[in-house]
Amino acid sequence: MDTAKIQDWHAHVYFDAITVEPARALRDKIEKTFTDNIVMGRFHERPVGPHPRFSYQVLFKNEQLAPLLSWLTLNRGALTVFVHPNTGEALEDHRDRAIWLGEQVPLVLDALKG
Repeated sequence: MDTAKIQDWHAHVYFDAITVEPARALRDKIEKTFTDNIVMGRFHERPVGPHPRFSYQVLFKNEQLAPLLSWLTLNRGALTVFVHPNTGEALEDHRDRAIWLGEQVPLVLDALKG
């Protein structure tokens, strides 16, 4: 598969009722560190779509993969971060092409099946 098919990337930071504050703190740090290169999604304090935990999304461009992934690896603390490309094939992107930082958790893949 040609990597040009990757339009952009999502990083989903997972948290729960106990880790809400560390998740908010990490979100603030992401926004301050990557000022013009990301789009922050909503802060969901409930599972949404295929994500089995509370989460928020960070949308970023291909050229930000190495810097953001490296930064998250060193700064995520105990939070889990799920990263996937966006190729237009949502099921495959979430199921087969994911990168996990921290605990890998089962996704609700039925939410992605057409």
